[in-house]
Parts: sequence; structure tokens; C-alpha cells
Amino acid sequence: MIMSSAMRRRMYRGGRPSRLARALNRVSALQFGSGILAPAGWVTMEVTGRRSGNMVVCPLVVTRYEGERYLVSMLGEKANWVANVRAAGGDVVLRHGRRERVRLVAVEPGERAPILRRFLTVAPGARPHVPVDRHAPLEEFERIAAGYPVFRVTPRP
Repeated sequence: MIMSSAMRRRMYRGGRPSRLARALNRVSALQFGSGILAPAGWVTMEVTGRRSGNMVVCPLVVTRYEGERYLVSMLGEKANWVANVRAAGGDVVLRHGRRERVRLVAVEPGERAPILRRFLTVAPGARPHVPVDRHAPLEEFERIAAGYPVFRVTPRP
């Protein structure tokens, strides 16, 4: 489905998904998690909900940078999955055809800029939500880095 940047932003007004966004996320989660017709970097993350205790499933894009894997919140600190990951101590499951138990470790704001720039290269759906063009100089990404959580994907001990 072709959508304008303005429509994509409206789907997440206030940092929360609209009904349409929730429905599309469910479909994406099925596709990303199965690994069928989905690029390798498209995954489904499963994390325990901090309030409900139920499993929360979220489609995300893994960003590779300097040999490491990262997950980035396109909605910044407001994203529900970010709060759930922190409440779970970073313990999540990533799925792309198979399940992988991992720990997400928060990246310090001073280290996020190059990862954010790479994220916008591999996740075109996130571009309307980040106020910097993907071709902008690194200094522009440094300016906004504190507002966009980034997590390094590490093996779960």
C-alpha cells in the first residue's frame, strides 16, 4: 500500500498507533515473524507487557552497523515497546522464521547518531517519523539522538 509521509505520521499521532496502524502491524508481525517474503532484517519482537503480563508482538527492522545488530524506536521514547523492553530487563524474543532469545542493551545517546542514520537507510517506513533526512550530516543525527532509543541486540546469557 502506497502512503504519503503525512498519512504515515497520522497513523501514529501522539506516538500511539491508530486502529489502521494496529491492523497493519498485526499483518506485518505475521509476515516478519514467518520470514516468508520478508527481508532478513524484518523481525517480530516478542516481549512481556509491563502492565498486562501478556506477550506483546511488534514488527521491527533490525539495523546492522559495524558488525552489530540494533533495534531503533522510530517513535522515540513514546513507543510502548520501548517501555516494555525496559521493564523486561531487555529480555525479548526475535522471530524471523525461527525464534531467537536475545537481550536488548540500551545504547548511550552519544553513540546513536550513526546507527540512526543507518536505520533510516534500511527502514523507509520510519522516515516520516524522524525529523532528519537520511542524507543529512551526522551532526543533525547527533542533535536528535537522545530522543530516539536504540538497543544493541546481544545473546541472552
